[in-house]
Amino acid sequence: MTFEEVQKELDENVMPTYARFPVAIASGKNATAKDVQGREYIDFTSGIGVNCLGYADPEWAAAVAAQAGTVQHISNLYYSPVQAELAEKLCAVSGMGKVFFCNSGAEANECCIKLARRYGAQALGMEGPEIVTLKNSFHGRTVTTLAATGQKVFHENFLPLTEGFRYADTTMDGVKACVTEKTCAVLLELIQGEGGVVPLGEGFVKELREFCTEKKILMMIDEVQTGVGRTGAFYCYQNYGVQPDVISSAKALSGGLPMGACLCTEELGGVLGRGMHGSTFGGNPVACAGALAVLRRVADPEFLESVKAKGSCFTEHLKKMPGISEVRGMGLMLGAKPEKGTPGEIAAKCAESGLLILTAKDMLRLLPPLTITREETDRGLAILEKVLKSFV
Repeated sequence: MTFEEVQKELDENVMPTYARFPVAIASGKNATAKDVQGREYIDFTSGIGVNCLGYADPEWAAAVAAQAGTVQHISNLYYSPVQAELAEKLCAVSGMGKVFFCNSGAEANECCIKLARRYGAQALGMEGPEIVTLKNSFHGRTVTTLAATGQKVFHENFLPLTEGFRYADTTMDGVKACVTEKTCAVLLELIQGEGGVVPLGEGFVKELREFCTEKKILMMIDEVQTGVGRTGAFYCYQNYGVQPDVISSAKALSGGLPMGACLCTEELGGVLGRGMHGSTFGGNPVACAGALAVLRRVADPEFLESVKAKGSCFTEHLKKMPGISEVRGMGLMLGAKPEKGTPGEIAAKCAESGLLILTAKDMLRLLPPLTITREETDRGLAILEKVLKSFV
């Protein structure tokens, strides 16, 4: 099919909820994609942080194909060997005690919210427990995770939202001002991705951990985008030296297949009992096989060190690049602020020039595959620099 044929067929049959670039990806290898006409693109997006091992990783593809040829799905009414293995390994690498598997980041955050509410009612005796989230946060697109999101722009058109959330400034004074006798948890991202790639300060995070412990409220961290090696640690909180009570994980967890997870401490492992939560496809064997292939690679300390090194390389080059005024982030989750042109205009020009890149508010957002090579990095950055010069 030509691009025009793909575009026509998709636009005629799919709801228009996405602002798509005029590119139709047909294949790829690592961080290099090819469109339907065979043109190459360097991919700094990895499917919005999903393809952590890049396109068509042989080890990952073999693991997924082998499982698909054995058992593709069973319900959670039965035990799954591949789900059991993944659960053990994921709990070990995260330092958590129990996991619930689902299919997306929003679902993982929904589980966190239900667990926190049940904890508030059961352990703290609360009626109508509330959760504090941070302004500028993003936690998903379901009605409840939209309500948890601390950005009014995402709330528009979908009122009334789920009640029970309060939005705090990103300071301890801000959090304390929102905490009441009904507060059961604080939910936060350590790097606000959709908010413009904004890392939280280490001092604030550590003080918040102490505060939550003192008040017996849960510290819940949304690791949907920051997790699975993206920041140079398997989970970002490991860079901050804190251990949360609950985390959500998704995106890169299964390397390209839909998978989410809510992990909690051993002490919280029984808060959600039989019949209180569920997911038809949660812990699907094929997705679990993909996730095990990801863990075998990404959880390795040498691999994580390579992510840090690649992140430093990106940061160094971006800071020297004419047309970039600020670079922030961690590992291979980076934001670069352009001096001229809007991020949307620059991203469109990059796509025309053979580079796929993301935006977040006033920033260009970079989430390349964790396996990106130096050659792919250099090619992509050269395209970006050329595009930025065209806006001077």
